[in-house]
Amino acid sequence: MVRKIAGHCASRRPNANVVSETPCKYRVKSVFFVVGPTAVGKTAVAIELAERFGAEIVNADAFQIYRDLDVLTAKPDGEAKRRVRHHLLGQISLAETMSAAKFGELARDALADVHSRKKNAIVVGGSGLYLKSITHGFDRIPRPDPKLREELSALSTSELALRLKKLHPELAARTDLRNPRRVIRAIEIASARTVIPSEVDRSRCKSFKVTSPGSLGSTRDDKSVVAAACGVLLLRDRDDLYQRINERVNAMFRDDVEEEVRALAEVGPTAANALGFKEICALIAGQISREECIAKIQQATRRYAKRQLTWFRHQTSFPQLNLTPFSHREAVRAITQMFRRAQE
Repeated sequence: MVRKIAGHCASRRPNANVVSETPCKYRVKSVFFVVGPTAVGKTAVAIELAERFGAEIVNADAFQIYRDLDVLTAKPDGEAKRRVRHHLLGQISLAETMSAAKFGELARDALADVHSRKKNAIVVGGSGLYLKSITHGFDRIPRPDPKLREELSALSTSELALRLKKLHPELAARTDLRNPRRVIRAIEIASARTVIPSEVDRSRCKSFKVTSPGSLGSTRDDKSVVAAACGVLLLRDRDDLYQRINERVNAMFRDDVEEEVRALAEVGPTAANALGFKEICALIAGQISREECIAKIQQATRRYAKRQLTWFRHQTSFPQLNLTPFSHREAVRAITQMFRRAQE
């Protein structure tokens, strides 16, 4: 079972009625979440917060965890990493398949490491399911099955849809049957012998938001996954955000992202989903022009940011801060106050 990421910071008392499905290896000293859509400005804010409070940053971006995609995924640069210690940044091979459940295990280990040294942790990212995996885990949902995936990849979209409908009609009704990747994942879930599909379905349909302010839940052993999940959802006016997205893509090409992708060897199916990867591959193959490539990536990134905003507004209760009217210093000051309240 998974739940929404709770986010009000007014109360620090765990809700005894909320039970996490994933026992955690650490007792939280402090975890503060800085979340929001791509290009909103999470990294700059998080680095200043980390410096002010002696914290370390745990990355929660689905693609920054991969090595060698520094420019494409807009990883923090060398100076940022010198200023603040980062975790789960460029850690795994591009060939490795990742999932939210696997990421959650890595993230919880990273947080345990941070807190073992009496440090605060700032979780930074825009990948919603990866953030959920940190807080409550996905133990009820089976891991990807490579053999089954290989078998299913040979089927057409219509054949996949038909197979899912036969396996589990209710799950099929809630799955985008035009998206082969999602249908394959749904078939894996429905096919797993150790998981009762109806239980998985119910867990996905339940609300993730915990109504008790500041509480994300605790286990019966009183080992919190996140004892009092505080954080901030960063936003910008649409025109401002879209301009920043467009400029980021332009900057990627000035920083030789094409050469970065051209130099890659083996890229697995998860890493290949990174924004802009398929467009740059098409550019390298001579299928589209540089101008077309840039425009396509900008459009895809804007659409992704819109989906992120929708997800965060429905799946979190973190206080929102629109950065557009404020200077960077003013924004950091406001978030600093939130962070301090989280320590009380």
